[in-house]
Amino acid sequence: MGTRHLYLARHGSADAFGELTDIGRRQASLLGERLAAIPVDAVWHSPLPRAAATAQILARHLPDAAVGAAPELIDHVPYVPSPAETPRPWAGFFDGYDDAEAAAGHRLAHALLARFAVLPDPAVTAIDTHEVLITHAYQVAWLVRHALAAPASRWLGLNSANAALTVIQYRAGLPPTIVMFNDMSHLPADLRWTGFPAAIRP
Repeated sequence: MGTRHLYLARHGSADAFGELTDIGRRQASLLGERLAAIPVDAVWHSPLPRAAATAQILARHLPDAAVGAAPELIDHVPYVPSPAETPRPWAGFFDGYDDAEAAAGHRLAHALLARFAVLPDPAVTAIDTHEVLITHAYQVAWLVRHALAAPASRWLGLNSANAALTVIQYRAGLPPTIVMFNDMSHLPADLRWTGFPAAIRP
């Protein structure tokens, strides 16, 4: 049975209207250059414009990869923690979510795992698969949390920079392997850490 390699990335930097900025387009292209040596089978993206545009730019460097939207990758809150699970800095963040919205987000989060956080179907392929997922910070956090078998609320605080790379491998008989998380080595210093609050960074 083959190994499933997932290459996760938050979309490039976007403006207040959800459209990629010049910085976001540069980030997407540089991420594509980094992945060009990988035998990528498919690039899946969130249906939102900032993710779709990132995927299209990145895919120019991956001419053999299929590109398509995956509704499971859309930006959503994957799990609304109880008050006891909520860290103090997040207090109040979830006040606007009613039970129906929370349940819908959690269903979508489970669908994300069911589609992507599993081994390749042996009836379809016995070789390794390589897929790029262009999504949002919460979805990267949810997949990393799941790979670590951490509590559902642990997605909180696992932020990702725009166009940073996270890699997870799924192999038969083994727990998921996080190969890297939030790696920005393909980006020059002036394009790193967008999507994070302003602070001094290493």
